[in-house]
Amino acid sequence: MTTGLLAATAGLGMGLSLIVAIGAQNAFVLRQGLRLEHVSAVVAVCAISDAALILAGVAGNSWLSARLPDAITIIRLGGAAFLLGYAVHATRRALRPSAIAVDAGGARAGLLATVAACLALTWLNPHVYLDTVLLLGSVADSHGGRRWWFAAGAAAGSLLWFCALGYGARLLRPLFARPAAWRVLDAVIAVVMAALGAGLLASTL
Repeated sequence: MTTGLLAATAGLGMGLSLIVAIGAQNAFVLRQGLRLEHVSAVVAVCAISDAALILAGVAGNSWLSARLPDAITIIRLGGAAFLLGYAVHATRRALRPSAIAVDAGGARAGLLATVAACLALTWLNPHVYLDTVLLLGSVADSHGGRRWWFAAGAAAGSLLWFCALGYGARLLRPLFARPAAWRVLDAVIAVVMAALGAGLLASTL
């Protein structure tokens, strides 16, 4: 295996290790996949956003934390506010099972609203900048001239994960044919997002 492919494999492994975790973005992709609602658009937004952030990190944008330390605080506060707000929204869905049915009985969001929510969950999440941009970017630098192979591997890992999560979620649809299952899912999403938001707020104040 060439050194370039080794760097790409390293990037693939690290990219997956950073993204394959319970989080606001993954929870949103899972829910859209279960509802079969704008899945391709959501997967595309997440994968393209991750690729852009990875490229930004590898290109040297990690200087932000050193030159503009207040920017990290602002990002954390904005992300915490958004996550806590989305947790409230998910809690309301969990308390109203009639509004979250899998089929036509459930209220379905439009494409623009779905894409907007996906973009917000991606770009307002401080962990994206701290992990994908700063951490992954610094590790990529250790590969020297092969850092772009590393970036390509990390971007590929992101694409593979979101495709698996978004399109694979439909296999769980029989389980979520009952409103009670959706109530549990939305309750879990609410807890996860509330915990992430509270954690970010606590680390900032």
